[in-house]
Amino acid sequence: MLIKNASWIRMKEAGSSVVPVFRKTFSGEKPVRKATLEVTCDGVYEAVLNGERVGEFILAPGWTEYSKRLQVQSYDITGLLNNDTGLLNNDTGLLQKENDATGPVNKENVLTVIVGNGWFRRTNAPWTGTKNPDEFLPAMVIAVIHLEYEDGSEELLPTDETWEVSESTITLSGIFPGEDVDMTRELSFEPVVIADYTKEILIPQEGPEVREQERIFPRRSFRTPKNEWVLDFGQNLTGYMYFETDAHAGEKLSFSTAEVLDKEGNFYTGNYRSARSQMHYICREGHQSYKPKLTFFGFRYLRIDEAPQGFSADHVYAIVLHSEMNRTGWLESSNPMLNQLFSNTIWGQKGNYLDIPTDCPQRDERYGWTGDGQIFCRAATYQYDVRQFFKKWLADMRAAQHDNGWVPEVIPSLTAYNPGGAGWSDAVTIIPWQLYETYGDLTFLSEMYEAMKKWIAYIPTVSHTPDLFTGCWTYGDWLALDWPEGYVPENIERAKRGYTDDDLMCSAFYANSVNIVIRTGKMLGQDVTEYEALYERIKAAFRKTFGEKLNTQTEKVLALSFDLAEDPQAVADALAEQIRACGMKLQTGLVGTPRLLHELSRYGYTDIAWSLLLRTEYPGWLYSVSKGATTVWEHWDGIKPDGTFWDDDMNSYNHYAYASVADWVFAVAAGIKPAAPGFARVRIEPHPDPRLNSLSAVFDTVHGRIRSFWKYTEDGIRYEIDTPVETEIVIGGVSRIVGKGKYLFGE
Repeated sequence: MLIKNASWIRMKEAGSSVVPVFRKTFSGEKPVRKATLEVTCDGVYEAVLNGERVGEFILAPGWTEYSKRLQVQSYDITGLLNNDTGLLNNDTGLLQKENDATGPVNKENVLTVIVGNGWFRRTNAPWTGTKNPDEFLPAMVIAVIHLEYEDGSEELLPTDETWEVSESTITLSGIFPGEDVDMTRELSFEPVVIADYTKEILIPQEGPEVREQERIFPRRSFRTPKNEWVLDFGQNLTGYMYFETDAHAGEKLSFSTAEVLDKEGNFYTGNYRSARSQMHYICREGHQSYKPKLTFFGFRYLRIDEAPQGFSADHVYAIVLHSEMNRTGWLESSNPMLNQLFSNTIWGQKGNYLDIPTDCPQRDERYGWTGDGQIFCRAATYQYDVRQFFKKWLADMRAAQHDNGWVPEVIPSLTAYNPGGAGWSDAVTIIPWQLYETYGDLTFLSEMYEAMKKWIAYIPTVSHTPDLFTGCWTYGDWLALDWPEGYVPENIERAKRGYTDDDLMCSAFYANSVNIVIRTGKMLGQDVTEYEALYERIKAAFRKTFGEKLNTQTEKVLALSFDLAEDPQAVADALAEQIRACGMKLQTGLVGTPRLLHELSRYGYTDIAWSLLLRTEYPGWLYSVSKGATTVWEHWDGIKPDGTFWDDDMNSYNHYAYASVADWVFAVAAGIKPAAPGFARVRIEPHPDPRLNSLSAVFDTVHGRIRSFWKYTEDGIRYEIDTPVETEIVIGGVSRIVGKGKYLFGE
């Protein structure tokens, strides 16, 4: 990378909250054949050349394991070079391409790079990259302009002492606070200071870019009972607002964001916790437009706290952000509420696949929780092509893994609360295997195999019991519903984990990860004899220790899902009876819920799985839909039947873990499963239910499009199957092997 010829630069004596704009002016007189910009920073940046934004990457350079990996972006800027005359705009310090009556100024090019704190220097980041852990790094940038001239000569313009820097018109920027802008601020440029910072962490861009994806206009503009002016976009989304206005210099425009309204219909931000999530804009004179440059928000509602006279809701829209991904899966049914749930799962993925798979996009968190990541991964691969997205995140997982094998529960490991984390750290095995199953790409396994083995080797060093994973910290069956409602124990964290035995859960995931290592090793031609012996010991120890103690729904689900039950049908029968006995309700948490419907269907209880999916009362997937949800909630009763909230502290309304139910709809209800890695061969066995008149699933695999459709008619059930590969189609218990084509069946 040419950027290693450049130096890190910063502003002299600038505090950590300063948002500087760096500037380089260079000649454009010599004919240029090609011009390239390589750039990155210790935060997030926006680069502008001659008044035009460079590239479409929002929030570049993205979020990586910054202590070891910092992505560098490379842009072709040839078309942005200024070969004409231009004027310098005093508000931004950018060279504008248009002329006015004062005439031309020069033929120079002006590149500016604004740098905000972003993820790198966010307010709760314990790691700063400095020798003093109590200090935060100043905003820095490193870049190089590579000019290839028509005459064959070349020139490098790296960041060095010839660059200038000023405080920008952005006066506050952060992932949690939002963005404040003062367009009346006069810029005052000064020489930069060379910063002593490592270049060893610089790597080429790996992940897909975060880009602006779509625009959403307000559905309504209204006054709340508190007389606050609020815009409703009708969709909980991740992105930011755009506005236009006519104003006098010094007038202010301020916005606050929220996901929901309270019981009385007022603007509610309690669940954002310490995240301010606002934008404040001081206007310049005349007509102007703006959208945040260095942050993002999770919101459905926008409160206009202050605005110039004459400002209208017609002047505002929302811009949706997410990583570049091609849509691959579509679900549609005869039930409008179920269709809304399908939409909610898509929006949950879009809202949380923002460079990394976050848990939520709104409050003072937005972490890459490994538990949520593995829980939703299978559904994610049905809905979008996430190959490149996970390639990059798994590379950060390898970089974040400790030498002793521990995989932090948050990747990138900006915050890692507790070591271990079964079900969370096991993402190191579960996600690569799922990606291999969906896409048939063996590199997902080969790149992660050593990390998988390191995690397996770590567990015996901390476990209290040979051949099991016991006595260690775990999040358990997080947010399980089998703890008594309203009961507050001395340890509230225990209540959040429910009644599922921690040691049983950890040991079950231990067995599953060892099993994945065995299968992976065989695929890679490795000797896995040692792991096969370990797996048999784990299974025997699990059955001896927990075989007669499968009490909770989740305990039964894990024993079934990981093939640890001695009599799986008996366990499934007991699970079904347990669900019926509590009123046809699930009591599982984050660990058990994603696997619950699959195991019910696997052992002959698809009718119960459908009952749970179609349930409109709490707890149920359609309960939140009945409350107007447009994304999937963190808590089944994030808004209770009486309109009050579950809690302020931990109550996200865009939390995609429970959206994992989409993979059951694709794989079981519509019946689309791989019979070979990458869906090179397919098995399609739909499971219709008379409570739903019809269901359609479309899935674009790497080998082509699969369509599974069923509908109840006067003559029975009609099935329409399209497949691009050899497929086993099972209808009414009858199996048929077919080739590529379109097929029609009746039952």
